[in-house]
Amino acid sequence: MPTTIKPTHSIEIKELLNIAEQTIKIKKDQFLFQEGQAAEELYLILSGKVQISKITSDGRELVLRICGLNDICGELTLFTDSPKYLLSATVLEEGEAAVIKKDVLEKQIFQNSALAYEFMKWMSDHFRKTQTKFRDLVLNGKRGALFSTLIRMTNSYGIQKDDGILIDLPLTNQKLGDFCGTSRESTNRILNDLKREGIISFTRGKITVHNLQYLKNEIDCENCPAVYCNIE
Repeated sequence: MPTTIKPTHSIEIKELLNIAEQTIKIKKDQFLFQEGQAAEELYLILSGKVQISKITSDGRELVLRICGLNDICGELTLFTDSPKYLLSATVLEEGEAAVIKKDVLEKQIFQNSALAYEFMKWMSDHFRKTQTKFRDLVLNGKRGALFSTLIRMTNSYGIQKDDGILIDLPLTNQKLGDFCGTSRESTNRILNDLKREGIISFTRGKITVHNLQYLKNEIDCENCPAVYCNIE
């Protein structure tokens, strides 16, 4: 299967593919890895979608990001002794992934200064995205966290329509709640309020945002670049 390279991706993908041990098929609902498992591999997503999440102490799932084409997951285990995965990776949409041995990538980073530089830049951007997400979750409460998640999804999966921005990703209320650490009931209540006010609408499991500025105003949006304000 030919691989299309994201033009905005900073890491030299071809170099990562050259050191990959193998390419595997990934199937929906399969775990690439689970929190607490010994970590020996990273994964480069070639097609499909993978959800990265954390299970909270009370058993709820907090979804941190969705990995797609040419995204890397499992990177938090690099350069650590006896590493274990800190998060879980679940396949949302079947596809393929390249498997990269942790020790092989570490060796390449030491030997290839250009790859090391690009990987550091990518990690810096990744941490900044995570920081802004946690900022929104902590400072804006459940309602604001959901608004922030909707804004991020318009940046990642939004398609401009005449009446608003269609989030081209099927989402249940439970799944949306997982992105912002809220229950399905709370998410359902907030979404229904937004629907009554004409801020959003639902069509076949997908959300259209009709008034994006309302969501931004409600959380005092800082208008971060879309490269940081996204769900990926």
